[in-house]
Formats: sequence, C-alpha cells, structure tokens
Amino acid sequence: MAEAERVAAGGHGERSAPGEHAGGGERAGSGEWAGGGERAGSGEWAGTGRIAAGLRTYGLIAAMWTRSTMAYRASFALSTLTSFAATFFDFVAIMLMFSRVRALGGYALPEVAFLYGLSAVSFGLADLAIGSMERLGRRVRDGTLDTLLVRPAPVLAQVAADRFSPRRIGRVLQGALVLGWALARLDVVWTAPKLLLMPVTVLSGFGIFCSVFVAGAAFQFVTQDASEVQNAFTYGGTTLLQYPPTVFGKELVRGVTFLLPLAFVNWLPACYVLGRPYPLDLPGWTAFASPLVAVACCALSGLAWRAGLHSYRSTGS
Repeated sequence: MAEAERVAAGGHGERSAPGEHAGGGERAGSGEWAGGGERAGSGEWAGTGRIAAGLRTYGLIAAMWTRSTMAYRASFALSTLTSFAATFFDFVAIMLMFSRVRALGGYALPEVAFLYGLSAVSFGLADLAIGSMERLGRRVRDGTLDTLLVRPAPVLAQVAADRFSPRRIGRVLQGALVLGWALARLDVVWTAPKLLLMPVTVLSGFGIFCSVFVAGAAFQFVTQDASEVQNAFTYGGTTLLQYPPTVFGKELVRGVTFLLPLAFVNWLPACYVLGRPYPLDLPGWTAFASPLVAVACCALSGLAWRAGLHSYRSTGS
C-alpha cells in the first residue's frame, strides 16, 4: 500500500534518476513517453492490459485519498452537505421561475426537473470520477506533471485520481433526489424501452461528460491556463442541459448536437420518454444513440489526450 501512496502523492520532493529528463518519459531521438506504460518502438501493452493497469492505478490512488478524507469524518460530512446545498440552489432558482410561469419553453416543472435530474446525475458522476482533470494546467505550469511521467503507470489514471474528493457525491445525491421527485410527478406511461433507456441515458451521459473533461485537459497541454475554458463546457454544459431545448436558439441547439454532442446526455432521450418533439426535427432513433455517441466521444478525447501528452515538453526542473 505504500507503493500506492508513492504513486498518488504527485511526486513532490522526488528527483529524476541521473541522466534522465525531469519529464522522465522522453529519450533522445525517440519522442515517445515511457510514463504512459509504453516504450518507443517496442513493448506496446495490449489494449486490455493498459486499461487494467489504468483502472488499478486509479483505484489505488482514489482509495488513498478516500482514506485520507474519511480520517476527518465530521469535515467530510460537512463538506458533502455543503456540496449538496450549493447545487440544490440551482434547482431552487428553477422553482422560483415556475412561481411566476406555468411552463418554461412548453415544459412543466416535473418535465424540467426530469431534464435537471438526468443532467445533474450524469455530470455529478463524471465530476466525482475525474473532476480533478481540470487541475492539469497547474501541473503543466509548475512542472509537477514531470514526476507523473517517470512512473510505470498510465498518466491519465494518475491525473484523473489526483486529489479524489468523495465529498462530490453530494452533487450526485442532490441530482438523484430531484430526478426521483420528477419521476414520481411525471404523467408518463412507462414501457420496457423507456425503463431500459433510463440507466443507459445516465451511463451514456457520464461517458460524454468524462470525454469533455479529458478533452479539456488535453487542451491545457497547449494553453497551460485554460481551466476556465474547460469549465465553460463542463459546468456550463450541465447548466445548459437543465433547461428545455425549446428555450434556446436553433444555432445553439445545433452546436450542442453536432459539434459538442451534449444533447445526447438528456435532451434527446428525454424527448422520447416525455413524448416531446425532437429538436431540429431529428429522427426518433437518435434518442437511443447516446451510447454510440458516448463511445465516439471517449475515443476522440483519448486521441486528443495522447496528442497532448506527446506534445508536452518537460520543464527541465
């Protein structure tokens, strides 16, 4: 277990071996990084081996941070409650709107709560799992990313699990409560496809938001200080999805459907469940396309991460 703590510690106070760059992963003439568990030209891990190594590394680091957090249980409970309350005020704002109007973009309060709950749970799970990715720009600037590159563990897993914060479960619980309230209030005839679509939608939304986090982190390899830009698409994206697509212009709806496909997180599946018209007159099968979109987004964000990691140059310190 001491090894897990050394992996998770972020490498503060460690030095590179003599004759190596501080970045640790770059050899003269190769341009390949060893930090991701690969060597240039040979010794490529099988895809399943890389995934297993990444999950193991992530689990060890997340477990270490969880033990550290639970050592102060009162502080954990208070911070979780604070996270719950802070996100609940978003829904309070929506309820205040409905104190003045009967519908928002043609959607009643339970229907908007349904959109809110799906978005909040999917994003909350992604934020809990890899929300620390937004800290990558800081590591690039201060050179602490170099210490992650010298370790025989996938860099993505190390960055994702860095400072894992269990208190973020408060956001998930708050979204789940709103979703449960909405399901109890909706006047929907539940069929087998609709019931099956619910967990699939949440998991697909989780995958889409995770891909946005990873792509945003990859962008920070270039900009080094773009956490606020990343937040515009992550936190801003989930706020956007809490409202019906009918309140936004068609240009914006097109953008979050075909460019950054956040509409597949909840808008399109919800239109099928609620029996609402699909935005942009999309065909009905798009309500079931969320898993495919999530897989495609994860694949593209993975390529962006690899490109960003291979373009990184050590600080030399």
